Amino acid sequence: MYAELFSGLHSEPGRHLKKVFAEEYDELVLVRDITFNSMCEHHLLPFIGKAHVGYLPNGKIAGLSKLARVVEEVSKRPQVQERMTHTIADLLHHELDAKGVVVVLEAEHSCMTIRGVRKPGSITITSAVRGLFLTNQSSRAEVMSLINRK
Repeated sequence: MYAELFSGLHSEPGRHLKKVFAEEYDELVLVRDITFNSMCEHHLLPFIGKAHVGYLPNGKIAGLSKLARVVEEVSKRPQVQERMTHTIADLLHHELDAKGVVVVLEAEHSCMTIRGVRKPGSITITSAVRGLFLTNQSSRAEVMSLINRK
């Protein structure tokens, strides 16, 4: 069981982003609601949620399933949600040489729902932005509105 839950410890998730396609598409690519489960490194209890991953291509695009594979593989490590968010954003930014990257994670943490404060339904949201999304507020607002659409 632990080999499966922590299978991301000895892997290189960036390998999923090595095969790209030359494409002059320069608008947002966003995959929402990528489910994941990870393990809190402080309590060794799971946190379960959804990732929203977007990027602005810079002459190359990745297969959409590769974004989900990166989330899946990064999630298979003991960690905090904040680090997971940054790790995914950094991988996309560096491997794809993207003009901009946004990653938003929403998760329910067992360490808050089944012990301690015991508040089921509490959702923790973290975000990481890189490149153009850091400097252009209208681009950032646009991608956040697409992520928050129901």
